[in-house]
Amino acid sequence: MSETTDSFFMQRALRLAARGAGKVNPNPLVGAVVVKEGTVIGEGWHERFGGPHAERAALAGLGACAEGATLYVTLEPCCHYGKTPPCTEAILEHKISRVVVGAPDPNPLVAGKGVRILREAGITVTEDVLAQQCREINRIFFHYIRTKTPYVTMKYAMTMDGRTATRVGHSRWITGEPARVRVHEDRGRHMAIMTGAGTIEADDPMLNCRLPGGRQPVRLICDTGLRTSVRARVAESAGEIPTWFLTCCRDHSRWEAYEKKGCRILELPEKDGRVDLAAAIKRLGEEGIDSIYLEGGSRLNGSALEAQIVQELHCYLAPKLFGGEESRGPIGGAGVTFPDQATAMKITNIRHYGQDILIESVMEDTCPGGAGRCRTAEGK
Repeated sequence: MSETTDSFFMQRALRLAARGAGKVNPNPLVGAVVVKEGTVIGEGWHERFGGPHAERAALAGLGACAEGATLYVTLEPCCHYGKTPPCTEAILEHKISRVVVGAPDPNPLVAGKGVRILREAGITVTEDVLAQQCREINRIFFHYIRTKTPYVTMKYAMTMDGRTATRVGHSRWITGEPARVRVHEDRGRHMAIMTGAGTIEADDPMLNCRLPGGRQPVRLICDTGLRTSVRARVAESAGEIPTWFLTCCRDHSRWEAYEKKGCRILELPEKDGRVDLAAAIKRLGEEGIDSIYLEGGSRLNGSALEAQIVQELHCYLAPKLFGGEESRGPIGGAGVTFPDQATAMKITNIRHYGQDILIESVMEDTCPGGAGRCRTAEGK
């Protein structure tokens, strides 16, 4: 088929892949389309963690015999046994004659082996069709599989004069309803949401996804001295939504009140009087957390940037002015001395939500393949 035709069907596969957002972590988002004589005879996507992979879903719903057909898939087919059998076996069983792959799978269990098996069986394989888009949709998976640490997206909303709260600390609401809906969508796409004890004390938020059918992220509370009230809403609802406290408190007797509420306590090392975020990220990766939506105050945001754990930034800009020398800004910490020492960002998207603007950007020093700032499992 022509390059234009391949791109057309891969776009369709990408749209299917996106339907799994927030449901398959820490697995990748994958879509697949089966085409025979120019007609789609089957399509599918990875719908949920532990469920059939996209290729098998597409082949299971065939409307005609797949012999001689072309399979379009956004990520290289797997060739190993996990929660499901290898997709390469299903492709061979259905006598697919050609496979078009969007992006290679960085998982060491696959990493080119899937394509090689198909070619050795006589199947024509075309690679790297809409490769950048296929990598981008799985930037979280690519980062996690390579580094074994979560992909961290920092989010904040500020006025046009750079304030995130008034001089007395009020911040509800800076943005309008359309922007807040997008925030809840992003909460549902990430495995965890992180904030600090100061935010819990000031706002007593639920930190949940309020969209119908939305997945509830694990709530991560950075609380160095374990000072959060056990009557806070995040603690009271810990039996319904997983809630983990990241703390340096070694007095295990103080843990009991939180654990009785259903909270989990993760004891971590201290750095500069606070939870060591680099160590926290490593531990969370070991716990299977592949992505974090960071909704912290200025102190936690500053610490996260200093620890170099942030890969992506979502800045909501509202057409308002708070003014006031004591009004808060989004990033705390010591900051840089000279402008040329600033953290460099690369804008990837600008979107409008009502009157508000969302500026999406990634750190300038990114891993190959759009994976975001690279921190290995050893923290290097």
